[in-house]
Amino acid sequence: MIMTRTPLRISIGGGGTDLPSYYREFGGFVISAAITKYVYITINRSFLPGYFLKYSEVEHAESVDAIRHPLLREAIRMHDIPAPLEIVSVADVPAGTGLGSSGTFLVGLVHALHAYKRQPVTADILAREAVTIEMERLNEPVGKQDQYIAAFGGLMCQYYMPDGGVSVAPLKMTASALLELRDSLMLFFVGYTRSASGLLADQKTRSEVGDAGMLESLHFTKELGREIATALEAGAVDRFGPLMHEHWLRKRSRSAGMSNRQIDELYALARNEGGASGGKLVGAGGSGFLLFQTNDRRRLRDTMTRAGLSEMDFSFDFDGSVVLTRNA
Repeated sequence: MIMTRTPLRISIGGGGTDLPSYYREFGGFVISAAITKYVYITINRSFLPGYFLKYSEVEHAESVDAIRHPLLREAIRMHDIPAPLEIVSVADVPAGTGLGSSGTFLVGLVHALHAYKRQPVTADILAREAVTIEMERLNEPVGKQDQYIAAFGGLMCQYYMPDGGVSVAPLKMTASALLELRDSLMLFFVGYTRSASGLLADQKTRSEVGDAGMLESLHFTKELGREIATALEAGAVDRFGPLMHEHWLRKRSRSAGMSNRQIDELYALARNEGGASGGKLVGAGGSGFLLFQTNDRRRLRDTMTRAGLSEMDFSFDFDGSVVLTRNA
């Protein structure tokens, strides 16, 4: 049996500029942080014929073409894995919560398939294969940051070139600054999930037709991401909250579905009564987790708990996608 563990992520800055509709023209820059919440994939030769697949549903498909789950189908097809095969997926956090779950799932899945075939593989190959499946084979309107941060882990600066090339480099923070950043961030679950594809498709369409408002917003987001990187690398961790607030104000104006009345009220509550210096809704928008920076965790926790939200504690993951079990 093979088991992989692959981290989910929070976006630190520049989100949205990793979509080809933007970076092919202007180049993109994103900072992402892998967190200690994971998707686990196990893969094993099955005693049952066909493909026995367990995720939020259960499938027993006779052939690859009969597999309903598109990511599983295309990954198995890419790696040409014959039946009988059993794949099981479990996650610490539900899909659709803005933490990059589909990219994480894919990276963990292709890692497990490589391990099943006893093939060594680099983080870069894992990310590129996941991108190929999601963006090229399935033509999903997604970006690349989720796949790359899931594969590499850490706090990573990602550079997207107009020719499609990607380079990554760790954010150069001191150990004390990393601890300060980790201890200042808090995540709260809004309480429902959604698919990001609609919002990302809207951004893709508007970017491709040269929508001035969308492009200006993405230009601003990229430059703000660079400003965040400069501040964090200089150890000015307390600047992140106000910069994140600027990012959120611009992000929520990008698409109508990025926020709603409930999220706006919770965000205002966190800043006005909870003492948060800034925050945002992680992911494409609409629901999921609110991320805040604060220097008074108890005050913010008490405020958001009274509002009915649950906190999700986390730290940073520096391992990326790993194989936990590799039995013969």
